[in-house]
Amino acid sequence: MKGELVTANRDSEDVIQKYIQGCIRNERDSQKALYKHFYSFAMGICLRYANDRLDAEGILNDGFFKAFKNITKYETSKAFLPWLGRIITNTAIDYYRANLKFADHVDILDHENIAHTNSVYDKLAYHDLLALVQKLSPAYRTVFNLFAIDGYSHEEIAEMLGVSVGTSKSNLFKARQKLQEMLRATDAKTYQVRNSEVDRNLLQVRLNTNMQ
Repeated sequence: MKGELVTANRDSEDVIQKYIQGCIRNERDSQKALYKHFYSFAMGICLRYANDRLDAEGILNDGFFKAFKNITKYETSKAFLPWLGRIITNTAIDYYRANLKFADHVDILDHENIAHTNSVYDKLAYHDLLALVQKLSPAYRTVFNLFAIDGYSHEEIAEMLGVSVGTSKSNLFKARQKLQEMLRATDAKTYQVRNSEVDRNLLQVRLNTNMQ
C-alpha cells in the first residue's frame, strides 16, 4: 500500500512537471491543465484574502497569469506548490494594498502587558475559522492571514505591506479581538470540532494570543 502511494505521488509529480514544461513553451493546453490541477489550492488562498468569491476569482486569475508569465523563473529542483502559493499570496496582497487603511491603527510596540490566554481558536475546525476571518476588515484579515496562517513574521509583513512592525502587531492584535467578539456572539456549539491532527496543528501552531 505504501509503495503504491509513493508511485502515485511520483506519477503525479511527473505529470505536473510535464505541464510546467508545456507552460514554458507557452502551450495553452498545458496552462489549462496546470490551472485545473491547482485550482482548489489556489482558490483556498484567495478566499482567505478576498471579500467574496467574485473578488477571489479575480485574484486567482491574476495570480495564475503571473505564474504563467514567470514560469521560466521556477527552479524545477524545488517544490512547485510553495512557489505557486507565494505568487497567489503576493497577488492577493497587491490586489488589496491600495484599499488597506492602516493610518487609524495605533502601533503596539510592547505586548508584554497583554494577558496571555489560551487560544480561543483551537476548538474550531479550519474551515470554520476561515469563515470568521473572512468577516474581518481587509486590513485585519490580511495581517491575520499572513501571520497566523501563512507564517510570515511581523518584519516580513511590514515590508510586504509598506507599514511599520508596530502597525502589523496592532492589526493582528485587533483582528484577534474581533474574532473573539464574533466567537462570543456565536453559539460555539454550531462549529464542528475536528480531532484531526492536521486541523489541530493548523489552528494551534500560530494562533496563540501570546505569539508575536
